[in-house]
Amino acid sequence: MLDFKLTQQQSEDQPGVDVGQEDRVYDLIIIGGGPAGLTAAIYAGRAALKAVVLAGSLPGGQVANTELVENFPGFPKGIGGPDLAQRVHQQAKKFVADVVQEGVREVDFAAYPRHVRTSSGTYRGRTVIIATGTFPRRLGIRGESEFFGRGVSTCATCDGFFYKDRRVVVVGGGDSAVEEGLFLTKFARQVVVIHRRDELRASPILQERAFANPKMRFVWDTVAEEILGDQTVNGVRVRNVKTGEISTIETDGVFVYIGLIPATKVFKGQVDLDANGYVITDQRQRTNVPGVFAAGDVQNPDFRQAVVAAGSGAVAAMAASRSLPEIRLAMEEKARERAPAT
Repeated sequence: MLDFKLTQQQSEDQPGVDVGQEDRVYDLIIIGGGPAGLTAAIYAGRAALKAVVLAGSLPGGQVANTELVENFPGFPKGIGGPDLAQRVHQQAKKFVADVVQEGVREVDFAAYPRHVRTSSGTYRGRTVIIATGTFPRRLGIRGESEFFGRGVSTCATCDGFFYKDRRVVVVGGGDSAVEEGLFLTKFARQVVVIHRRDELRASPILQERAFANPKMRFVWDTVAEEILGDQTVNGVRVRNVKTGEISTIETDGVFVYIGLIPATKVFKGQVDLDANGYVITDQRQRTNVPGVFAAGDVQNPDFRQAVVAAGSGAVAAMAASRSLPEIRLAMEEKARERAPAT
């Protein structure tokens, strides 16, 4: 039996919501507009659920910033990340009319229906799927914040064009760093990859392409210590981790790809998170809170792939749909317990 904590909030007015405003009560609230959230919307619509997608400011998620996706089923020649994001977004809107570009400010998963607050008001949902994804980790060194947007970036797809015939530095050694570095060679005359180890962590096929590209150069066993510049970036001070030697690499731009952080700050204290801030779920995408699910990169630090996120979004939506009858029964039982004796 599901155990719900009923509070006075169920019957009292919430900020931005009028009592009895049933059109803002949904079977399912999906928080996030990436592959996981939008796939969940498709499955919710097919299950005839009244659902809303709070897609945030970047519909499509991280995949929208990827130049080419070569491993998504159904596209043997690959597909541009923005194109894939747009297609999934259009398909989701076919099944769920309410796809809105709103970010979440606060949630209350103790109340039922669950409360999700945005700048425009409060959405109430019988079930919720958290699919907020991740955001790029920063270096945390001097000059990074000062020059962000003036030579420091975390999105080659967004900013690569501005570095035509110029020099850029990429910090990192994983798939994202190498993939974005390869993209930057379309514009920059030189791409220098700085990596703290003596070998890349990127997949073999990406490494092969990178090493074969005459525009790419690698600086091993090295970390960035400071980003230098005047009005814009003009260099990076680096340190060799083995010798301790300090040097400066002249550059017009710095692209940072050193990992991702789960976007879960708003959910702290509402659902269980692991030590790194990822939402903890079981194999059915269930969190520790009944009726609250999570899908995609926000709960999967190991396999950050669009197809994996989409699959988990489908599972979360199906699990949410199947949980609704039990939730309704639990609520009816709670209502009977609270009803005055006659």
